Amino acid sequence: GEQGRGFAVVASEVRNLAQRSAQAAKEIKSLIEHSAGTVGAGSRLVSEAGKVMSDVVSQVQGVSAMMSEIAEASLEQSAGIDQIGDAVQSLDQMTQQNAALVEESAAAAESLKQQAAELTKLVSAFKVDE
Repeated sequence: GEQGRGFAVVASEVRNLAQRSAQAAKEIKSLIEHSAGTVGAGSRLVSEAGKVMSDVVSQVQGVSAMMSEIAEASLEQSAGIDQIGDAVQSLDQMTQQNAALVEESAAAAESLKQQAAELTKLVSAFKVDE
């Protein structure tokens, strides 16, 4: 009697405890599955981020190479501009020298013209009979 009722109460408590343990185990299993799914999604996101970062690094390297080429071309252009400046300076000097020579030639021509006029005047003083 009395022991049977006590056993029934204990059995009922054990059954309730077993049911709660089973329910808790199901909830833990569900949480673990959810966590595994979340970790898997996180892993995929990390992998995608790694690929994106790799692409960014590759593009930055490409831009860096282009910038190096631009810098080299700028140096070459600068050297070319310096050469053009030197050539223009040489042309300026030659032009100034040519202008001086033209002035000297004009002065010499004027002097020769005056000497020719003087000679013509002197020669006309001598009349030669034929």
